[in-house]
Amino acid sequence: MKGYKWIICALLFFATTINYIDRQVLSILAPELQQIFGWTEKDYGYIVMAFQIAYAIGLLFTGRILDRFGVRIGYAVAMVIWSLSAASTAFARSLFGFTAARFSLALGESANFPAAIKTVTEWFPKKERAFATGLFNSGSTIGAIVAPLLIPFLALRFGWQMAFIATGSIGLVWLIFWVIFYKMPSKNDISPEERVVTHVDVDNPQTEKSVSWIGLLAHKQTLGICLGRFVTDPVWWFFMYWLPKYLSDNLGLNIQGLGIPLIIIYTVSSVGGIGGGWLSSYFIRKGKSVDFARKTSILIMAFMVMPIFLLTWFQSLPAAIIFISLATAAHQGWASNIYTIVSDIYPKNAVGAMTGLTSFAGAIGGIVFAPSVGWILQTTGNYHIVFGIASVAYLLAWFSLKIFVKRIEPVIVI
Repeated sequence: MKGYKWIICALLFFATTINYIDRQVLSILAPELQQIFGWTEKDYGYIVMAFQIAYAIGLLFTGRILDRFGVRIGYAVAMVIWSLSAASTAFARSLFGFTAARFSLALGESANFPAAIKTVTEWFPKKERAFATGLFNSGSTIGAIVAPLLIPFLALRFGWQMAFIATGSIGLVWLIFWVIFYKMPSKNDISPEERVVTHVDVDNPQTEKSVSWIGLLAHKQTLGICLGRFVTDPVWWFFMYWLPKYLSDNLGLNIQGLGIPLIIIYTVSSVGGIGGGWLSSYFIRKGKSVDFARKTSILIMAFMVMPIFLLTWFQSLPAAIIFISLATAAHQGWASNIYTIVSDIYPKNAVGAMTGLTSFAGAIGGIVFAPSVGWILQTTGNYHIVFGIASVAYLLAWFSLKIFVKRIEPVIVI
């Protein structure tokens, strides 16, 4: 079947959408739950940190598990774990209960991006990977768009518990389609042309030998990518978990009023994710090297984030929507390229493990940043320092790539 790879990409898109719906439920309901259960800013920071810790732990192992058992089985198991965990949050009644539920949710959700990146590597040639990555990764922003439409409706109509149960059940529906449709390219009835470009990658051939952590860490490129993820991922986590609270606490929006601003912000983010991947692919089509295409696209995204600092002076809803939309769109464009760089450099049998390792670095950054944000907000009462950190994080990450990844080209991993 010609074009079957885009069906696979669609499945990755919907999985990523569900992934972000499930993790967004808590942040949207946070202002209400904070009143019900009496959480402080630090308490909420600890809940977010628990998610980050579990996410980091999961990322240490999910990539290697996916490389060992394949994405068909690995993705399915992960979806079951995170869907049941998301639904179980409805039964939490204490800070410990919410923390435990989010911890379990993160363990399952940690497999999403290693699995998706590995799937793209198996199905798409190098020139299409950034675009395909941008498409499936836009599911993160679509999930963030759907969540503020769906969650307030469920919470106001049926109670906050139903918001967790209903959204947690969506993943089990996706699981049915995944089991039916996904097989390795070599086992699918695809066209001969597609079989050539999906099964063979002459620039970075696949081997059956599993890679070691030492083998990955022996390359300075690994350090560069990990450092980039360490300083930028926490910024995205901040937007995911604190944006509804920022709009509520600083601009006075209630749970119903959050919908339109969040939808606008994450719609723009989705365009940024696809646009960042398209821009990189465009440079390659125009004859530019992969190194130039990826790094130039990433630098452009870094400059787009910097105006977020202006929110320290402009405290208005229109300003918040404009500057935050620009920053989140830039992050998604950045992500489309940084994920793809992994498949540009590392062989296919190492992509899952390497994506897990770099995502682990990002999660460690989140572990450090989440309680710090809670402490900063409780101490200063404003977001000035947080926005200042966000404004320079991506430029620092670009410098990390320039220093440690001299040229984006395949390496041999032992």
